[in-house]
Amino acid sequence: MSSVHNKLSIFALGGVGEIGKNMYVLQYEDDIIVIDCGSKFPDEDLPGIDLIVPDITYLLENRDKVRALILTHGHEDHIGGLPYIYKQLRMPIYGTKLTLGLVEGKLREANLLKEAELTVITPESDIQLGTVSVSFFKTNHSIPDCLGIVFQTNEGTVVHTGDFKFDLTPVSEEAADLHRMAEIGKNGVLALLSESTNAERVGFTPSERKVGVHLEEIMRKARQKVFIATFASNVHRLQQVIDAADSMNRKVALIGRSMVNVVTIAKELGYLQAREEIFIEPGDVHKYPADRVAVLCTGSQGEPMAALSRLARNNHRQVEVLRGDTVVISATPIPGNERNLSRTVDDLFKLGANVIYGPGSATGVHVSGHGSQEELKLMLHLMRPKYFIPIHGEYRMLHQHRLLAEAVGVDQDHIFIVENGDVVAFQNGEARLAGKVPSGRTLVDGLGIGDIGNIVLRDRRSLSQDGILIVIITINKSHGTILSGPDMVSRGFVYIRESEGLLEQANEVVVASIAKFQEDNMKQWRLLKQLVKENLGKFLYERTKRRPMILPIIVEV
Repeated sequence: MSSVHNKLSIFALGGVGEIGKNMYVLQYEDDIIVIDCGSKFPDEDLPGIDLIVPDITYLLENRDKVRALILTHGHEDHIGGLPYIYKQLRMPIYGTKLTLGLVEGKLREANLLKEAELTVITPESDIQLGTVSVSFFKTNHSIPDCLGIVFQTNEGTVVHTGDFKFDLTPVSEEAADLHRMAEIGKNGVLALLSESTNAERVGFTPSERKVGVHLEEIMRKARQKVFIATFASNVHRLQQVIDAADSMNRKVALIGRSMVNVVTIAKELGYLQAREEIFIEPGDVHKYPADRVAVLCTGSQGEPMAALSRLARNNHRQVEVLRGDTVVISATPIPGNERNLSRTVDDLFKLGANVIYGPGSATGVHVSGHGSQEELKLMLHLMRPKYFIPIHGEYRMLHQHRLLAEAVGVDQDHIFIVENGDVVAFQNGEARLAGKVPSGRTLVDGLGIGDIGNIVLRDRRSLSQDGILIVIITINKSHGTILSGPDMVSRGFVYIRESEGLLEQANEVVVASIAKFQEDNMKQWRLLKQLVKENLGKFLYERTKRRPMILPIIVEV
């Protein structure tokens, strides 16, 4: 069993050098505290994969030292991996009321809620986890109930900001606690871990309140239905959509499973204020005048199976986008999702919709929940850390955040841009890189967690590119003669009826391979299969420049 032996160590199992699947670890002597447990959606090079979560090999090897999981807020890239990780590693979970409300729904679906130990925390909470004292401070983000975390050890104080912005006019009227942050900095911070998502954006991130004004104006001008697609977990945005619809006397229909779940939970916990009579079922949209309906849906990233994509393809069972309807995409695409979103926008235009999309500064229908450069510098000024570790962002964002830290006075040698698994160790007030722990990605496919490896992915890519050719040969077990076949089944390679000449020649190649097998007096069918794959693969590539997966099947009679 491998274990970090430094007195105080910090490392990431996910979330450094990437967007999504955030998971950070603080270890002080024999106490391990995990921060966040996120997930991310797969790229196109991972066919069939449903989700990506962090590799927790190190935590499993040291499960007796894991004291707790602390969640900074309720976004998917911070809680989405919990149902999968919790199946493997039971640990107490701490989070704010809304965060745990969202977590409960996930654990209930996975039949894990009854055994989960959930503890609600607030910005005023103080908890003791082993030898580490933990306190919190209030931050702003695009979802309520966000916290930064303060870890106090005998080695020094470590601060993790969570995701944040400094919104001085927040929709919830719950401002970030600047005084508390300044107090933490005054008392001395050994190391600061601060998010880097908007490190490339100059200035300040606009207030969320600006979006509400634009949404109301759009609904006022629209003569038919208005569709608004946004992240379901952006509760502040949902509130503003509902308020705008209410002020324009429009009913609101919710489409998308996660949208319905979040609205239900947020209303129950008091984070979303709305009259019950404003909501209608999607199936009842057609019963109301078009200019009296607003539809709030998921799919702002162009996800193929999300509500907006189905609406754009005109295959939603209950609601359809008609010519003259207005569609608002109240989000910016996460890197990697641009193509899907572009395709969805094109499909909506083809339906005759008026589509409002693009950078928030241009349309006014979206502002980021992450702080821009001036806010990142303000956090650094408030905390005044001795050491700085930029987190949560692509490498270029981490690099830019490092430059911002240097600009406000952090020593260049005291800034660590690390990769997932890199251990930053602290001893006697000094920090250094101290090796690596296992890290990476765990692939979720259906009910399987981590059981899909590189070989399976390679086969899936091959199938998706050039298809498969199955060769069935029936052979007399005693004499080794061919009784029937070779018969060929093509899937995704060529259409058999239009490629009879090619397949007849391929048959001849297989028969010749069998003859060679018998001539050399080979006995193992494994060798025959290998010979067929090699000869047939070479022939097909010469004729088609394709490399289908070849699967020989030998039936002995």
